[in-house]
Amino acid sequence: MTAQKIKSPSTPRRPSQGNRDFRNRTKRSGKSPDDHKNMPRGAPQPHTGVATAQPCITLMEGREKSLLRRHPWIFSGAVECVDGAPVSGDTLPVRNAQGEFLAWAAYASSQITARVWSWREEEAINTEFFRSRIASALALRRDLLLPSPACGRGAGGEGMRLIHAESDGLPGLVVDQYGDVLVMQIGSAGVERWRDTCADILQELCNPACIYERSDSDSRTLEGLELRNGVLRGMLPENVEVTEHGLRFKVDVAHGQKTGFYLDQRDNRALTETLARDKDVLNCFCYTGGFSLYALRGGAKSVLSIDASEEALQLAQRNVELNGLDASRAEWQCADVFAALRKLRDQNRKFDLIILDPPKFAPTAAFAEKAARGYKDINLLGFKLLRPGGLLFTYSCSGGISEDLFQKIIAGAALDAGVDAQIVHHLHAAADHPVLLSFPEGAYLKGLVLRVAG
Repeated sequence: MTAQKIKSPSTPRRPSQGNRDFRNRTKRSGKSPDDHKNMPRGAPQPHTGVATAQPCITLMEGREKSLLRRHPWIFSGAVECVDGAPVSGDTLPVRNAQGEFLAWAAYASSQITARVWSWREEEAINTEFFRSRIASALALRRDLLLPSPACGRGAGGEGMRLIHAESDGLPGLVVDQYGDVLVMQIGSAGVERWRDTCADILQELCNPACIYERSDSDSRTLEGLELRNGVLRGMLPENVEVTEHGLRFKVDVAHGQKTGFYLDQRDNRALTETLARDKDVLNCFCYTGGFSLYALRGGAKSVLSIDASEEALQLAQRNVELNGLDASRAEWQCADVFAALRKLRDQNRKFDLIILDPPKFAPTAAFAEKAARGYKDINLLGFKLLRPGGLLFTYSCSGGISEDLFQKIIAGAALDAGVDAQIVHHLHAAADHPVLLSFPEGAYLKGLVLRVAG
C-alpha cells in the first residue's frame, strides 16, 4: 500500500534534554505573546489557568469518565484549564474538577491535549519508568514465542514490532525490528521529550547494529513536531532484509513506507499462501510484493501486482529473484489502482483471488464518510472482477473506520455488484501488535476474506 512520504535530512545524536517532573515545581514563567506562533496549525487554543500555579491539567465536571475506563487520550474539549505554563512534552498531573488525581500525562498543544503515562500517583516518570515499560514490551514478545527473539544480534533476520505505542504503555512510540536494525517512530510530544532516553535503553537492551528514526509521519505536525528521518544510533547497513515464514524481503528502512515493511500483515500473508494454489491472483496496492510472493510460493497460476510506486515494484521484483520464485508467473503494473481496476473490468478480466490492501483512507473518524466511498468503490470493482467461487481478501488500516462499519461498507459493495458473498475469515494484525482493551483504536487493521457464491 503505497503513499508518498516526506523525506527529511538525517539527524545526529543529541544529548538528552533531561527529565521534567512537576511534583516539586511550584512556579514557572508565563508564555510570551509570540508563543502562539509555535503552536501547530489548527490546534485548539489552550484553556489558560493560573500561570504561576503548579502545572496541572484540570478536567471539566464529568469529563473524567474515559480516564476512569483507562483510555489514555485526553481531548481538548474535556479540559477546563491548564495551570502553570507548560510546554509540549511536559509531564503533568491530570485532575478532575474536584482536584482529585487521575493520571500522569504528557502535555501537547494539540487536539489530543495529553496522553497518559501512568495511572499511579506515586509513580515517577523518569528513565527507570521507560526502562520498565520497554523491558515489559520485549518480554511480552518473548513470552508469546513469536517467530524470532525480541532483540539481540543474530536474530535470523526476522521482523517484529517490539513496541506498539499506547498498547504497550508508551503512547506515540513505535519500534520495529528488522534483524540487527531497529526502526523507531515517534508520533507524540511526550515521547519526543524522552527520545534519546528511549534510544539509549533500546541500544542497551537490544544491542542492534543501528537504530534508525522514521519520525516523518504527517501526524507529527499536529503536535508541532518537525519531521525527521535519519540514523539515531550506530550505522545503517547497506542491505537490510527480513525473513518471514522462510521468505526473504529486502527492506528500504530509509525511504520505504511506514518503517519499511508491513509487519502487521505477517499472518494474513501466510493465510494467502494456503489458498492460492492454481488460482489467478490480483494483488492491489502490492508495495514490495508481500502478498504476491506468498501467492507465488503457494502455487498460484498467475499473480498480477499493481502499485503506484515504480520503486516499490522494482524492489518487489528483486524479492521474487531473491527467493528463487518463478518470475514467469508474475506480472507487475505501475498504475493508479482505482483506474487499473476499472480498466480490468472493461477488459472483462477475471480472477480467482483478489487482495485489496489500500493505504489509510481515514486517519480519524472525521474522515470516515469520504473514506467509506473509497473503500466501497474498490471493493465493488473487486467483486466484479472475481469469478464465481472466488475469494476477496479486503483490508482497512484506517483508525477512523471501525470493524463494524468496514463490514457494512463491504456488504454494500457486494449488494451493488449483484453478488452473494460469505465471510470465511475475520483478519487482524499479528500478535506482536497487541491491542489494549481500554484503547480500541489500537485495533486499526481489520480484514475480511469473502467467498463469492458460485
